[in-house]
Amino acid sequence: MQPAPSVTRIPRAVWALGIVSLFMDVSSEMIHSLLPVFLTSVLGASVTTVGFLEGVAEATASITKVFSGTLSDRLGKRKLLTVIGYGLAAFTKPLIAIAPSTAWVFGARFADRVGKGIRGAPRDALIADLTPATLRGASFGLRQALDTVGAFAGPLLAMALMALTHDRFRFVFWIAVIPAIASVLLLIASVDEPERTRNPDAKPPMLRAMLGTLGARYWLLVAVAALFTLARFSEAFLILKAADDGFAAATVPLVLVVMNVAYALSAYPAGKWSDRVNRWVILGLGSGLLIAADLVLAFSGSVVGAGVGIALWGVHLGCTQGLFSALVADASSPEQRGTAFGVFYLVTGVALLAASALAGVVWDRLGPAATFLTGATLAALSAGVALTLYSTGRLRGK
Repeated sequence: MQPAPSVTRIPRAVWALGIVSLFMDVSSEMIHSLLPVFLTSVLGASVTTVGFLEGVAEATASITKVFSGTLSDRLGKRKLLTVIGYGLAAFTKPLIAIAPSTAWVFGARFADRVGKGIRGAPRDALIADLTPATLRGASFGLRQALDTVGAFAGPLLAMALMALTHDRFRFVFWIAVIPAIASVLLLIASVDEPERTRNPDAKPPMLRAMLGTLGARYWLLVAVAALFTLARFSEAFLILKAADDGFAAATVPLVLVVMNVAYALSAYPAGKWSDRVNRWVILGLGSGLLIAADLVLAFSGSVVGAGVGIALWGVHLGCTQGLFSALVADASSPEQRGTAFGVFYLVTGVALLAASALAGVVWDRLGPAATFLTGATLAALSAGVALTLYSTGRLRGK
């Protein structure tokens, strides 16, 4: 058993990347916490449309990540691509503030997610490059925790501004531009990319050739993560469930506050714990928490019940999302990490598109309870597949 890593041993650049994520998430979640209600109540969109929009947005980010990850491997310039991705995301924030229609919001969200896709895999590969293996789980957990602090600070700020302005959605969206710009400036000033040992005469393989070298353990990890993602549809449905259970428009951002406080408090401890024990044990716990969250939300009919389910959802995220990143880093070599993260995000993004589209259809046709019961069933299925693969030895090891 390895000694527990200290948070003070995590490289300064990883802290900086976490704070960059924090600022961008403040901006994004100020908008995202209000967007489902804005779309349905102001622009007249259906819940099916919201589910499709969220699924396409996340799938777009994931598809982009595979190309940006491979490009970062070939160029050896992970910071450059990370800056471009954050910059594009910051540029798109004003577009939502002036959006006159659902189609306009769709275009802005699409561009924003392209920015997320450009930065995601290079940033995570950069964290892996900066961090020794004994601190990998803690480092990814720390970045995820800081990211998630922004994810609950944003909705809190949105809620306060909505109360002060008497539900002026567009004003809140304009204020969200400020932390987005701050995140880009901090990234440029505070993160230096480490030197990578490269053979100047050797050219990295193209994407197709790289895919063949990732190994069976990596591909099984991707398959399990994709199945797990089918059970974890967009948090937009948590917001809609809260509204259905009695949350007013001005208090709807509390949904993401509750979820992300639980997420932030659990992400670093779960990552640190995973450096000491097998990561799959903690992922199994995360699966159980997702099932519990779905069941609570399926049968809740009150604000309190919805709050409990949302908190459980947040803890499940803390026990899974950073750990999947650490597992990808464990299963890939430094020369492959950009590609490995990119492919991972591509596959799970497509799964999230399918999950969110399915959730929207089930909600419109059968109601909220059926949506969350479907999620619980898929979560149980994914846990069973992971347990079967682990028991045969195919997923064992850190």
